[in-house]
Amino acid sequence: MRSPFDEVLVRDGVVVLDGGLGTELGRRGADLRDPLWSARVLLESPELVRDVHSEYFAAGADVAISASYQASFAGLARRGLDREAAADVLHRSVELARDAARDAPGERLVAASIGPYGAYLGNGAEYRGDYDIGEAELREFHLPRLEALAEAQPDVFAVETIPSIAEARAIVGALEHIPDIPAWLSFSCRDGAHICDGTPFEQAVDAADSAPSVVAVGVNCTSPLHITALVEIAAARTDRPVVCYPNRGAFWNPLRKQWVDPPRQDARPSLRPLEWRDAGARLIGGCCGTTPEDVSSIANALRARSSA
Repeated sequence: MRSPFDEVLVRDGVVVLDGGLGTELGRRGADLRDPLWSARVLLESPELVRDVHSEYFAAGADVAISASYQASFAGLARRGLDREAAADVLHRSVELARDAARDAPGERLVAASIGPYGAYLGNGAEYRGDYDIGEAELREFHLPRLEALAEAQPDVFAVETIPSIAEARAIVGALEHIPDIPAWLSFSCRDGAHICDGTPFEQAVDAADSAPSVVAVGVNCTSPLHITALVEIAAARTDRPVVCYPNRGAFWNPLRKQWVDPPRQDARPSLRPLEWRDAGARLIGGCCGTTPEDVSSIANALRARSSA
């Protein structure tokens, strides 16, 4: 399958992704203490979502990731939305990113976020992978929203923060039903060698690599401390571009439903985009806790290297 990133990679050698969407919305006053997290803002303040996408494009991002990470038919049904209304919310997430992309100079891409089943649970399971359902049920959970997001015609699916090998296999099966839209698949990892359920990262990369429509494989929402080792593993395991967009080194508190910074600010790990590129990453950005300022620094560093 042709990758939407080919042109940017030929031109710049690297694709710059955006940064944390939900945490940036929270920084701008949105109340995320909700099972829907950033998807709540799609319902209440969609213009704020669009503004954050625009800010990331202005910072140098080539790709905006939609606010659909925690939006699912099951989750939106709990809010009282029927299937048609829930589909409209999913479509809106892509349309807001597309509106921002149209207003940004140059060619910008839109990725439709597909978060893990654990995000729907809202109990931090996306950082553990300890689900109580099997592959068949996981496939049934993911396929309807993949289909709904496909109707909005994103450039790519961002299947992200996947903590479980069973869920990765389920998503690979679901993607077979939507063969015309490419996807990247990235995992949340507990350390520099394992995804969150304890599966060796090599096996996770192999599972993602088995899907014909997956055009990039890697890691996201993982501490910057582990990214270089994980990128090296992925680059040695696949010929597809490696994607990495770590969080800012904080910890998710599922009871307070917020990110908690390390006790000492000087203990916060640094973002090292040049090191990750040298390790083999080609799609690089930030996840929870990263800001437009972080993305600007990432973009400037990577493009300075490309032009040198």
